[in-house]
Amino acid sequence: MLRSLHIENIAVIRRLDLDFQNGFSVLTGETGAGKSIIIDSINLLLGNRVSRDIVRSGETVAKVSAVFEELSPAICEALDEMGFPCEDSALILQKTLHADGKSQVRLNGQSITQSLQREISRMLVSIHGQSDNQKLLQKGAHRELLDAYAHTEVLLSDYRAQYTALCEVTKRISALSRDEAEKLRMREMLQFQIADIDALKLCDGEEERLTKERDRLLNLEQINRRTDLCYRAIKGGEKVSALSLLSRADDAMRGLCGIVDGCETLSERLQATMSELEDIAEHVLSFADDDREDPTARIDRIEERLEGISKLKRKYGGSIAEILAFRARAAEELETIDGADELLEKLSLESAALRKKAEASANALTAARRDAAKSLQAEVTASLSFLDMPRVSFAVSILPTELCESGADEIEFLIATNVGEPLHPMIRIASGGELSRIMLALRSVINDRDGAATVIFDEVDTGVSGKTARKVGMKLHDTSKQAQVLCVTHSAQIASLADTHYLIRKSEREGRAETNVSALDRDGRIEEIARILGGIEITDVQRDAAREMLGLA
Repeated sequence: MLRSLHIENIAVIRRLDLDFQNGFSVLTGETGAGKSIIIDSINLLLGNRVSRDIVRSGETVAKVSAVFEELSPAICEALDEMGFPCEDSALILQKTLHADGKSQVRLNGQSITQSLQREISRMLVSIHGQSDNQKLLQKGAHRELLDAYAHTEVLLSDYRAQYTALCEVTKRISALSRDEAEKLRMREMLQFQIADIDALKLCDGEEERLTKERDRLLNLEQINRRTDLCYRAIKGGEKVSALSLLSRADDAMRGLCGIVDGCETLSERLQATMSELEDIAEHVLSFADDDREDPTARIDRIEERLEGISKLKRKYGGSIAEILAFRARAAEELETIDGADELLEKLSLESAALRKKAEASANALTAARRDAAKSLQAEVTASLSFLDMPRVSFAVSILPTELCESGADEIEFLIATNVGEPLHPMIRIASGGELSRIMLALRSVINDRDGAATVIFDEVDTGVSGKTARKVGMKLHDTSKQAQVLCVTHSAQIASLADTHYLIRKSEREGRAETNVSALDRDGRIEEIARILGGIEITDVQRDAAREMLGLA
């Protein structure tokens, strides 16, 4: 259950701390007091979409955190498998939102992703408001609600694995099943592309080598001149060179051997230096171009090949490696086209086998849905009867369709609001108040099975009043036996049935509007319920009525 909630810098809420109890709790207050802001804050904590404008004006960061306690063994086991063990069956969920839209989420102090936040939040809190009522007008939501009731998660996962594999094979078959003219056109194009690339006989890294060689040839005159100068300075000078001078120095040094200590070592070092210089001179000499071929002709050949490579790059890729990769793909596709008939036969057999498996999984899914639909119809009809809709007929239509991502069923909720009338889709029949009660009936039935720790109803009393509103409150109170129930309401009939009553008020502090929430004692509840019942001024008659409603509760 949601034990405590901390909200900071969310819209008109500067700082708010709320402690919640087990059972059925209601939140009431004047229109505009900030009830929707509390729901938005919880949505933010759960990872649902909210506007970044929710951050309080003038502030840079907003925070929402909640403590959940008395978590069920199933929820604790699921969290433990995710790597978040719950000590004492409790956890802390925190969300920080910056004005620039950036956010961080922490679970028990550990950062988690938003997708993991939403996955965990679904086990903790379920929120139902006017948008959920509108979902009842969408057939896709009907399938989701029935699956939640039937617990088809495993069956649906198995089916989707089969269906995905079937779609992949079907896609490959479609790509191969071109008409003959298209195959011929594609074959000729691929053959041309492969021949175009093969004609140049490319080697990976060739372009870089050719570019270096071209640059060398363009600077050949300067290379030869400087190479000759360097060689003559070290070794090949007619009159004097570095080696000749070192040789004379070595002769002189040897003459000192036996006379001056250390000259033998110096002589050895001179000889080593001479050997190193001679090696450098020979290496430098190799830089010179001794090929008798005209360098201009060689440059022309290199430029011609580089231009050929450039043309291929414009057509097939930005580098030789990419061109060769393109060629490999083209050859593979050509091979596929040439062997298309054989491959098509193989894929067709594979597709038939996968379709058989997918159909078997879809049939198992359909059977589970049909069994659950019978039970759901009976339970929802009973709940609707209690909620002053005794003549409403509720049914789940399951019609066969082609295989799709969610199975092979078209699922739709049908109702008839009057005796003797045929069943029709909800979008054609249900009013706003009826939708609210249908959603409440569905959630009260489904919640017994999906086990969310806390269920929040936002203005479930829309379109109902009097005795019907009282029964809505009784249904909410009954639902709180399976889960903690929080309800934002404008109905005195519902509010008087709560175990705990919170009043939301807006006040002014330091020149700014600010929302606060307080838990009401019995006298406070009498005043608030009388306010909801009454007009501009609260009378003793309204207070007496409030006392009576609380007494009857």
